[in-house]
Amino acid sequence: MAEVDQKALFEFLLRMGDNTLVLGHRVSEWCGHSPILEEDIALANTALDLIGQTQLWLGLAGEVEGKGRSADDLAFLRDVWDFRNVLLTELPNGDFGRTLLRQFLFDAWASIMLGRLQKSSDPRIAAIAEKASKEVAYHVERSADTVVGLGDGTQESHDRMQAALEYLWPYVGEMFQSDDVDAAMVAAGIAPDPAGLRAEYDALIGAVLDEATLTLPKGDFAHKGGRTGYMHTEHLGHMLCHMQWLQRAYPGCDW
Repeated sequence: MAEVDQKALFEFLLRMGDNTLVLGHRVSEWCGHSPILEEDIALANTALDLIGQTQLWLGLAGEVEGKGRSADDLAFLRDVWDFRNVLLTELPNGDFGRTLLRQFLFDAWASIMLGRLQKSSDPRIAAIAEKASKEVAYHVERSADTVVGLGDGTQESHDRMQAALEYLWPYVGEMFQSDDVDAAMVAAGIAPDPAGLRAEYDALIGAVLDEATLTLPKGDFAHKGGRTGYMHTEHLGHMLCHMQWLQRAYPGCDW
């Protein structure tokens, strides 16, 4: 494997792990509140898969950093400005339709990214991607089916899904923005250029939304700053208060 900028690799791993950590926590908020028991169980399982992927990504990030921080340390002992997730993952759940549409928009990206990462020059990343891809293949199938069912359902469900799409779409573009970290990963053969995933993503999204009778908003725009840690919305800070309070209240406590 070519020489790799370890700081850039650490940053990349944080991005992957923070995406699944934050989205996993958001999805877990549905536990006990879903419309029907089957969906309650399905969303809980999705959240567990995402948190399991987080342990792998942040665990490797801790190894690369070399400061003795574990996946738990990185998840629970960082402040809001140190998180690198895209803004899409931290948005409030809204109604059930918005949650599943957000899940689909992320799942579609994850399925493509993980497919490319299985060919990574770093065998550790390739192994994580291979494992996660099996879970995400199910996630994207399920979320796509739900989007179609609700979008092409009743008038009310269609209207709610269209409103959800109008709300979420401005956050999609951030997943395809490239910077120096991405350039370093491309140069080392570790990860693809996010911008190069867009055409495949648009084709996948477009096919599902057409079947769901949903219309993409006009224009291509994106909120910026989530994964670079300087422009998170207030939503992440509020969420972290819930996610981290036990570790903050009882540092290093064991059960």
